[in-house]
Amino acid sequence: MSRLVECVPNFSEGNKKEVIDAIAKAISQTQGCALLDVDAGPSTNRTVYTFVGTPEDVVQGALNAARVAFRLIDMTQHRGEHPRMGALDVCPFIPVKNVTMEECITCAHLFGHQLSTELGVPVYLYGEAAQKDNRKALPTIRAGEYEGLPEKLRLAEWAPDFGPGSFIPTWGATATGARKFLIAFNINLLCTKEQAHRIALNVREQGRGKDQPGRLKKVQGIGWYLDEENIAQVSTNLLDFEVTAIHTVYEEICKDAQELNLPVVGSQLVGLIPLKAILDAAEFYSKKENLFVLEEEHKIRLVVNRLGLDSLSSFNPKERIIEYMVQDGKTDGELISKSLSAFVRQVGARSAAPGGGSVSAAVSAMGAALGSMVGLMTYGKRQFEDLDPVMRKLIPPFHQTMNELIVMVDSDSDAFGSYMEAMKMPKYTPEEKEQRAAAIQRGLKKAVSVPLSLAEKVNALWPTLKEMALYGNLACKSDLQVAAKALETGVFGAYCNVLINLKDVTDEQFKTQIREKVSSLLEEAQQSMTLVLDSLDKRGE
Repeated sequence: MSRLVECVPNFSEGNKKEVIDAIAKAISQTQGCALLDVDAGPSTNRTVYTFVGTPEDVVQGALNAARVAFRLIDMTQHRGEHPRMGALDVCPFIPVKNVTMEECITCAHLFGHQLSTELGVPVYLYGEAAQKDNRKALPTIRAGEYEGLPEKLRLAEWAPDFGPGSFIPTWGATATGARKFLIAFNINLLCTKEQAHRIALNVREQGRGKDQPGRLKKVQGIGWYLDEENIAQVSTNLLDFEVTAIHTVYEEICKDAQELNLPVVGSQLVGLIPLKAILDAAEFYSKKENLFVLEEEHKIRLVVNRLGLDSLSSFNPKERIIEYMVQDGKTDGELISKSLSAFVRQVGARSAAPGGGSVSAAVSAMGAALGSMVGLMTYGKRQFEDLDPVMRKLIPPFHQTMNELIVMVDSDSDAFGSYMEAMKMPKYTPEEKEQRAAAIQRGLKKAVSVPLSLAEKVNALWPTLKEMALYGNLACKSDLQVAAKALETGVFGAYCNVLINLKDVTDEQFKTQIREKVSSLLEEAQQSMTLVLDSLDKRGE
């Protein structure tokens, strides 16, 4: 699942196990969908399902679930604490990896259209998918709830985006849309509910009202008391963790708690969290405390410790981080998941891909890995301790570029696959020929862009490698020599792949620009390699 969308449909049933299980089964049995969580609330009479897959697969999974709900849920009998207006009350699509918000908007539009067409029910678009400004906020669409729908649907301004403008008693109406990932994050305090709520009012964007806004954008908050844990919590929803990060929420609440002389005793994550949110927090604490933390696993441990995410229950990254939940990067079809011997054998098979492009990415990744290794063989050793500040600066670029180049092993084959798919398109009519020709040109440009990007990433490492050649552990001299050759070979391979794909591109201006650029990159790589090898030879004299 290299392209990942999360879908979180909320169904108006939280008590009947047979209904809850039937909907879950419909999702889990949809090819390409991974059901991650089922959260049923008896008092709210609502169940929230979380599943992921490719854009195409999650739309199908949501439709399959809706079909079951249409048979089994009767809104005329529904009662619950949570606001709602339909059997499938809301169905958002959220970009997780290698998917744009625009693609999730397309998912919402496609789902809404198919749902209304097949089941004959009214559907509204909200969030990023909304076509009208007054429909962006879900509470606005849901105002009046199920009971107010008959009158609401008679108003011209509330005609649904898809489906009939008539009231369907057993179903109600559905809202579907696209939004960013929502993180439910609660901070634990030893205090009263009222004190926790006072802090929530200080930090949440809404604040105490229009005249007294809070400090943190895109954050909702409330204070409550957990009788079962005998603690209070500031419960927050981060609507956009890239606007206000999880560590920012925690630090701001700690600041207010300190001013009130209230102890903070950890935090609780409800549901799943994107890996980036954790890594952003790790970077914050690493900079704040001047720490050197390189490995992803260690960064996660640092964040769990600093935020106290395991204060109420154990925090298992494999069960809480969305990318880990779907075993990202370990599907059988991906080259980087294969053993070295399997990859080499696949390169040697009677197939055009993987070919020189994937090999160039793999060789470049090896070169970056050797640079990282030499840095780590220097860092933390007593005889080189005066070089620790230098190594802390040099190691991360190698480590980061290594991981980026590993991904490009598959990117090159995927790009070539796009070109091959275009070649298979029909060409019987003038329109088909025109569409095929355009698709081929797009495929060729994509096939050019991947190796070009590879060469740019590698060349960005040369200043770091030159400095490592001056200061790295001399016992690893040969490793740095191999690193230099591997990186130069990777750029040479990228150069060759760019030129071979460029020859059939019809855009002459594009061809000229790219040819000049990749030639310059190759020349830079060759010169840099020579400088690194000369520098190492001088150190060894």
